[in-house]
Amino acid sequence: MSDFALGKESSEFKKGLQAGTSIGIGYFPIALTFGLLAKTTGLSIYESVLMSMIVFAGASQYISLSLIAYGTGIFEIVLTTFIVNIRHFLMSTTLNEKCEDDNLRNKILYSFGITDETFSVAATKEGTTATGFMFGVNLLAYSSWVIFTGVGHLIGASLPQTLQESMGIALYAMFVGLLVPSLKKSSKVIFLAALAAIFNSIFTLGGVMAQGWSIVTSTILSAVIIELIELVKVKHWGVDDEK
Repeated sequence: MSDFALGKESSEFKKGLQAGTSIGIGYFPIALTFGLLAKTTGLSIYESVLMSMIVFAGASQYISLSLIAYGTGIFEIVLTTFIVNIRHFLMSTTLNEKCEDDNLRNKILYSFGITDETFSVAATKEGTTATGFMFGVNLLAYSSWVIFTGVGHLIGASLPQTLQESMGIALYAMFVGLLVPSLKKSSKVIFLAALAAIFNSIFTLGGVMAQGWSIVTSTILSAVIIELIELVKVKHWGVDDEK
């Protein structure tokens, strides 16, 4: 690689770091809370940090904590995480067209760091997105998430035991916080959440299936039903509730 190319990549990498700064700051309270809740759920600091290093997906990690607390099996946790992260296929496909041509190894490396936030930064960047830029954005976001997960766990370990146990309610508060912005944007999300809650209540309270499988089944069923309803409305009445 020429000196010019190396200089260009270095410049793009620095731009990526600058663009990722706001993401890193935004991850601070969320990762901190995750680390704290991971401690109260019973995970060691090594398990908590390792989850953030390997999974690197906020919503999925919070859901995993909830499932772990219920004593859900590994397969159900993996399947639920897969369902929640299906959107990453679409994001990766979009960025594959947006980013500059590069070898497969580099694309595999920076595709691991794609999150809702890093995708937004990369997708809205003017012109073609350089590989160096992607590495810069992802590195800062990833480092922030992993480091503050560990810090959150350490803070949680220093809290009184009674307070640690009561922090479980914060997990549900976090889910509400993640859901509310989506509810404001689309009426479809309201019906999706309500239908999933109804299915989950029926399956668990009725003793139909275990908690883990209930969440997975409820999510799939409600998503399929809502999308079928939307398809029928658009096809026959030309109505689309998406705002």
